[in-house]
Amino acid sequence: MKCWGAKCWCWGCGRCRWKERHQRATLRAKLTLSIIAMLTLGIAAALWVSTMGIRHYMVANIDGDLIASRNGLQRTGLSSDQIAAIAAIADLSGQFAAQNHSNRTLFTVVGRDGKAASFGRVPPDDAQRALADAVPDAAALARRDEPIDVTAHGTGYRVTALRLGGPDGLLVLMANSTTAVTQTMHKVVRMVLTIGAALVACLGAATFFGTRRRLRPLEDMVETASAIAEGCPQGLDLSRRVASRGHRHSGGEVEQLRTALNAMLQQLETAFVTREHAAGQLRRFIADASHELRTPLAAIRGYLQLDEKGMFKDEAERARAMARMNAEAERMARLVDELLALARLDQRPRLRPAPVDLAGVARGAAADLSAQQPGRPVELCLPADCPVLADEPTLHQIVSNLLANVRIHTPADARVRVSVAEEGGYGVLRVADEGPGMGQQDAERIFDRFFRTGGAEGSGLGMAVVRAAVDAHGGTVRVTTAPGVGLTVVVALPSARADGHHRARAAADLETAGEPAGRPTP
Repeated sequence: MKCWGAKCWCWGCGRCRWKERHQRATLRAKLTLSIIAMLTLGIAAALWVSTMGIRHYMVANIDGDLIASRNGLQRTGLSSDQIAAIAAIADLSGQFAAQNHSNRTLFTVVGRDGKAASFGRVPPDDAQRALADAVPDAAALARRDEPIDVTAHGTGYRVTALRLGGPDGLLVLMANSTTAVTQTMHKVVRMVLTIGAALVACLGAATFFGTRRRLRPLEDMVETASAIAEGCPQGLDLSRRVASRGHRHSGGEVEQLRTALNAMLQQLETAFVTREHAAGQLRRFIADASHELRTPLAAIRGYLQLDEKGMFKDEAERARAMARMNAEAERMARLVDELLALARLDQRPRLRPAPVDLAGVARGAAADLSAQQPGRPVELCLPADCPVLADEPTLHQIVSNLLANVRIHTPADARVRVSVAEEGGYGVLRVADEGPGMGQQDAERIFDRFFRTGGAEGSGLGMAVVRAAVDAHGGTVRVTTAPGVGLTVVVALPSARADGHHRARAAADLETAGEPAGRPTP
C-alpha cells in the first residue's frame, strides 16, 4: 500500500515513519562525518609536522657531515695536483669509489666549463657526470654556506662545493644521498596512515553507535510529539510523556530537554483540560440559564394568553394573575442581575478595594434577615469594627447572598450565627446555621452555577457569585457541613490593618499548623 501522508512517497505502512528515521539517520551521519573530518584533519596535520621534523633532523645530520668534510679539506690547502699525487700513492680514488657505493657519497671534480673532470688519472663515471650536470652553478655553490638539494639519476642528494688551491681553479662537489631520508619518511607516512585509518574507523564506528544511543531520548521526544500531533480516533492524547532512559543513556542537556518537554506537555494537558472543563461549564451554563429564563417566561406568556381569551372573570383573578406575572418578572430580573454579576466577575475586573467595615456590613445584613423572617433566631458575635480591603457593593452582595442562602434553604425557625473576627491579617466572616446540612457530594458542588439541592427554591447562582467575588478580592471561601449538623460558610478577606508581609507570615503559620495557606481555621 502506498503512503500518501505528509508528502511521503515511500512504500510502507499507512503511518510511515521513513522521513523521521531518515532525518534522525542524517543527524547521526552528519555528526559522525564531522567528527571523522576533524580527526582526519588532525591526523594529516600531525603527519605533516612529524615528517617535516624527521626530514629536517636527518637532513641536518647530512649537512653537518658535508660541511665538516668540506671545512676539513679546505684547511689542508691542497691543490688538485697534490690531491692527485696523494691519490696515486694511496689509491685514494679507489677509496672514493668505495665510499661512493658504501656510504652513498659522491666526490666530483668540476672544471671551468661546469662539467665533470678527471680526478688524477681516473675519469668521472656516469653518477659523477650526472651530479655535475644537476648543479646549475658550482662556483656560486662554493660561496654558499649551506648545501642544496639536487636530483641526479632519480636519486636525491645534498650537495656542497669548495674551490681547490692552485692555478687551475677546479671545484670539488661533495654530495650525500638523501635516499635514507626518503625511505624513512615513507615508512613513517605508511605507519601513521595505517594507524590513523584504524583510529578513524574505530572512532567513526564508536561515534555512530554512540550518537545513536545518545539520540534515543530525542527519538522518544519526536515519537511522543508526533503521536500527540497526529492524535487518535478518540482525539488528542495529551497524557503521553517522554520516559527517562536513565543517566547512562542521556546527557545532562538531553535530560533537561526531556524534563522541559514533559513540563510543557503537562501544562498543555492542564490547559486543555481546563479549556474543556470551561467549555462544558459554558454549555451547561447556557442550557441552565435558558431553562431558568424559559420557566418564568412561559408562566408570564400563559397568563397573558389567558387574559387575551377573557378567562379572568373578575378583578380578583386578574389581580392574582398580575401578581404572579410581577413575581416571575422579578425572578427573571434577579436571575439576570446575578448572571451579569457572574459575567463581570469572570472577566477579572480591576476592583478598587478600600477599607470597609465587615462587622457593619454583617450587622446590616442580619437586620435585613430578621426583618424578612421575624421568627428566626439570629445570634451575632461582632466586634466594634473589622475593616477589610474590599469593594463595598461587592462585599454587601457577598454577605447578603450568604444570609439569603440560609433564608431559602433552612427552616424559618433554624438558628443562625453570624460572627466576624480578625485572624492573622484577615477579616473572617462565619455564617453558621442549624439547618439540615448536606452530604459531602453536594458540598463539593455548592459553588457550582445553578446547583440546587432537591428542588430547593432560588436560582442556584448565589454561592457561585460569592466564590467569584471572594476570589476577585484575593480572599478564600470554604464550607463545613454534614447531614443533620447544619452548614458553616467561612469567608476570609484581607484585613485593612495588616500589610502584605503580615498576611504572608500568617498564611505560613496557618499552613504549618495544618490548615491550608490562606484559609483560616473556623
